[in-house]
Amino acid sequence: MVRVSATGNNPEYVNARVRARRAKLFSDEDYRKLVRMGPDEIARFMEETAYESAINALGSRHSGVDLIEYALNRNMAQNFDDLLRWSGGETYDRIASYLRKFDAWNVKTVFRGLYSGAAAEEIETDLINAGEFDDRFLERLANAGTIEDAVELLDGTIFGASLPAAFEEYEASGVLVPLENAVDRAFFENLLGDISGSDEPTRLYVEFLQAEIDFRNVRNALRLARTGADMDPSEYYIGGGQLFTAAELSQLVGGRDQLVAHIRDSKYGDELSDALDEIEEVDSLIGFEHALDHALLDYSRELSNRFPNSICPVLAYVLAKEREVENVRAVARGKEAGLTEEEVNEELVIA
Repeated sequence: MVRVSATGNNPEYVNARVRARRAKLFSDEDYRKLVRMGPDEIARFMEETAYESAINALGSRHSGVDLIEYALNRNMAQNFDDLLRWSGGETYDRIASYLRKFDAWNVKTVFRGLYSGAAAEEIETDLINAGEFDDRFLERLANAGTIEDAVELLDGTIFGASLPAAFEEYEASGVLVPLENAVDRAFFENLLGDISGSDEPTRLYVEFLQAEIDFRNVRNALRLARTGADMDPSEYYIGGGQLFTAAELSQLVGGRDQLVAHIRDSKYGDELSDALDEIEEVDSLIGFEHALDHALLDYSRELSNRFPNSICPVLAYVLAKEREVENVRAVARGKEAGLTEEEVNEELVIA
């Protein structure tokens, strides 16, 4: 996909455009309406929102949950293409680097689809063309046939060097955690490695990324614990954050109370007080993960409010848009599966 950017560094202009886009994100009231609807009603509701053009463009070929899925992904990709089109200079470079997280998302989605035996068409439905991988390469990944073939296709990308060893661990353990973690680690190491400078905008950019790494480490460790596999969480630690050392994470992951106390005593404690209360109250690991997602959204929004002329509002918008798409997808899939409104609400993360 060819992206034409503005010229010159222009964070103030991009942030002004982002504020307008953020105002169009679904509200709590919108979600309350959605959970009472079936898939066809959800699609009609979306047609009256910022998703109108995507729904109209895809409506003749798809319906129901498929229409919702494709419209969500098209709209998100278009929104992030707009960020790049508006940006110039260092702002463009940093947004482009950050959006490679969707290459990581797509790789993990392909692995999960191949692991579960999903058809290529089903895998492609969940792919998001918002990173550097083009449509043709994403199609090749979805049609790889086996995880080993997908790993071979990724040779030469930023993920290629770390995947062969992770694939050996996957074969030995039978769980995807080593592969997924290798993808996350490669993304963040590459992202942090591209950063130079020590000025205030760079410091804030790094602070934002450190927060995402910290919460990714918690999520990965929790997922590893949930598999029951005999694997040390420290081996899947992503460096670059500030909240944990690898050894600390291994010690804390078995106890929720200790983990929450550690976060409360950190630099995140004040801003995340309400979110940490929520984490303490949830009973399930899935609920715990949702509460962590909520905490990261809260922290990104706090950074945006404190530093409105930095790149933080742009990155916070990317997180919020991601979450909107995941929420709407969860509602549509939940309603299609016959879940109750209460069950669907438990799948949502609303900041």
